[in-house]
Amino acid sequence: MLYPSVDVLKTKIDSKYSLVSLASKRARAMQEGSSEHLSSYVSDKNVGKALEEVAAGVLTKEEQDETKVYEDEV
Repeated sequence: MLYPSVDVLKTKIDSKYSLVSLASKRARAMQEGSSEHLSSYVSDKNVGKALEEVAAGVLTKEEQDETKVYEDEV
């Protein structure tokens, strides 16, 4: 069985797309040397560690500011 389960992760992040995007960005940051947020992890891989951070509530999605123009919208 996978840890953390998708059901648990979906309670923290509303969509699967957002979850994958958030976890992949965090995994990339870990690979590039960013410090780890939890004291211990079950997974050995960075993607699994990122998902564990989401399940623990350490890693959350930022709300998008409606008044700000982002680079990909130009």
